[in-house]
Amino acid sequence: METLHHIESIFQLVVQYGVLLLECAGVGVLLVTAVKSIIGCVKRTPNIRLYLAQGISLALEFKLGGEVLRTVIVRELSELLVLGLVILLRGALTLIIHWEIKVEEARIGEAAQEAEESAEAVSLK
Repeated sequence: METLHHIESIFQLVVQYGVLLLECAGVGVLLVTAVKSIIGCVKRTPNIRLYLAQGISLALEFKLGGEVLRTVIVRELSELLVLGLVILLRGALTLIIHWEIKVEEARIGEAAQEAEESAEAVSLK
């Protein structure tokens, strides 16, 4: 019985470190993306909104992975409910950001097509 308790405590420790690693990765991705986006905004880099949205999306995926891993060590129903709500909220945010990315990519594609058509019209004249 003592061996089983020892294995369980090792498992909890591994999961806790895994959650910490995923959450730190999410925070790191978000910070790097934010700094690069601020610099890009100052330099007026095109498509910076798309880059920022992709970075936020990736950071949320890491954070969501940490939350899912955390469900492994939940012991009470109330903790599970709170964790479930957090996962739903982060999932909804991820969906919204992915939608924003698609809209921004479509806008960029339209702008590139318009620029290509205008360059074609100028070269024909």
